[in-house]
Amino acid sequence: MRVLIFFISLFFASITWAGDWVVIVHPNSGVTQLSKGEVINIFMGRYRKFPSGQSAIPLDVLHPATGREQFYRGLLNKELAEVDSYWARLKFSGQVAPPLGVNNSDAVVQMVASNINYIAYCDRSKVTDKVKVVFDFNH
Repeated sequence: MRVLIFFISLFFASITWAGDWVVIVHPNSGVTQLSKGEVINIFMGRYRKFPSGQSAIPLDVLHPATGREQFYRGLLNKELAEVDSYWARLKFSGQVAPPLGVNNSDAVVQMVASNINYIAYCDRSKVTDKVKVVFDFNH
């Protein structure tokens, strides 16, 4: 029985953080590295500027939904429903808009590579030399 519980817990742990996620920006954004707190502040609408003063426009990966779930669970230790509820409250108050939704990681990388103000997350395997990693969940 203990062995079964152990394997079940390993299975659920792998679901919780299965991806190798990184945060990316345009190489000419002036950003070399961001702390976890800075990433939280940008993606949760508290700041809409990089530490350099440049405007920051966060992008959310919509498909697969598990990517978005993994990102916010790793970043905030919150379920996606809690994040969506947070944004619903802020949108209702008219304070700030949530990150722009983008179809998939490939599109996110292309968008970040083409706009100095975008910041996004993607699986490390999608990173190209046209974007710069500024936050890595594994470090």
